Amino acid sequence: MSSENAGVLTRIPGLAYFGLVLTPLFWAGNAVVARGTVDSIPPLSMAFWRWVIALAILLPFGLPGIWRHRQVIRQHFGSILALATFSVGAFNTLLYLAATTTTATNIALINATIPVFVALLAWIMLGDRTRPVQAIGIALAIAGIITVIARGDLSVLTRLQAQPGDLIMVAAVFSWGLFSVLLRRQTVPLPALTFLTTQILLGTLVVLPFYLLDLAFYSGGFELSEKTALPLLYIAIFPGILAYGFWNHGVHKIGPARAAIFLYLTPVFASILAGIFLAESLGLFHVIGGLLILVGLVLATQVRTKPHYPTSEQFAKGDTHD
Repeated sequence: MSSENAGVLTRIPGLAYFGLVLTPLFWAGNAVVARGTVDSIPPLSMAFWRWVIALAILLPFGLPGIWRHRQVIRQHFGSILALATFSVGAFNTLLYLAATTTTATNIALINATIPVFVALLAWIMLGDRTRPVQAIGIALAIAGIITVIARGDLSVLTRLQAQPGDLIMVAAVFSWGLFSVLLRRQTVPLPALTFLTTQILLGTLVVLPFYLLDLAFYSGGFELSEKTALPLLYIAIFPGILAYGFWNHGVHKIGPARAAIFLYLTPVFASILAGIFLAESLGLFHVIGGLLILVGLVLATQVRTKPHYPTSEQFAKGDTHD
């Protein structure tokens, strides 16, 4: 597509909003696909091949930028490697591991608390001022997570009977929170496409040794077929590439505060898709936990002004700070 045609597309009324609706839909689909393929694709295989496919698609476009900015990449290599480890390397790998022992609905509900973890870690690590309303929001969202993990029965926690997948998903969200905070603290002055391609390249290399160990001693890999190829293509293209692009474009067009509201659709879409494709049903604890998380998110993020994913303009200027 020519730059002129791309410019025309970005001016189409409603395109940003349409993309911001598709973004949580794609992310919800990621959780549903992960849960639906636990018997056919091992989680480490899914994590590794998802990024290999995404990298194969991006590399022809991102490689010239990597070469052009090689000095910057060399100077900031440690920072980029850390960012790639917590985002590409850890987050989705943990999400796919979580899917083996918990539901897609639980994954989406816990995943929706990412802004809360970002605010909490920014307060702890960066000394960001937390207003009382934010503190209340963080507390409510955490209460919602506990409700979902405990399945509405606190004795589940006291008996240490929580689903391992729920706890792994909390670790995944914590990992993304670390990535977001480190991204603010360690500015990497690269254009968006160059940064994303480098991040995926390094993150894939981080996952590689764990994938090889799993392949050799545990799962034995998977059989490539239509049943396994289509899910891999979906998670590589839609939540892996398109969602990032739609998010960045939406933030640029309508602003981060309004764009963040669309993220609340992720657990809604996930519950619908999980009900259709996985026959998952909602329990009362899902409703109560989801409401607590939703109210907590609204309170915890209403004074935030920057997106969780940096925009292309921020990368180009080297400005990823709040």
